[in-house]
Amino acid sequence: MASGILLARVGRVVEGVATALAVAGGLVLCAMAVMTMVSITGRILTPVGLGPVPGDYELVANGCALAVFAFLPYCQLKRGHVTVDILTAQFPARVQALFGLAGDALIAVAAVVISRQLWFGFGEKFPYGSDRLRAALGMGYKPFFPETTYELAIPVWVLYGAALVMAVVFALVSLFCVWRAVHWLRLGREGAV
Repeated sequence: MASGILLARVGRVVEGVATALAVAGGLVLCAMAVMTMVSITGRILTPVGLGPVPGDYELVANGCALAVFAFLPYCQLKRGHVTVDILTAQFPARVQALFGLAGDALIAVAAVVISRQLWFGFGEKFPYGSDRLRAALGMGYKPFFPETTYELAIPVWVLYGAALVMAVVFALVSLFCVWRAVHWLRLGREGAV
């Protein structure tokens, strides 16, 4: 009983964070859509002195990538990933809960691997820190120069850092989902309180 109360409390915090990230990702996508519309309009009106938004391709590519990372925690929390419900719906509730646990565990492994790889990528791009500190954190060698995007010169490590933070949240939400699935398996069905 106490574990169910703790699960519910942690679940509210996890849902709040995941929802906030998803909303932020949606706002980024809306901003990308508006910026694309303005840029296209500017291209059309080039003869009257307007033009496209500088770096529009960079902004859309990086904004969409970050939005995807922002959506992953919420998608996992709500079990929005692809499942084969037509098959699993035929099984008893406890078997469905076992399949849910297996799916959550696989997603958690993938989320941890994605976070780990983004950490390595971030380390390759982050141009600061002593060699000793970088080695202790597993960041590798410091790059000779800070890499930036081509047109707008946005530091690439900033983009990697933002994606890394959201990937870590995704991994934490995925681990929470494994805990929740274990709880449901103990109770014999998914969604049990």
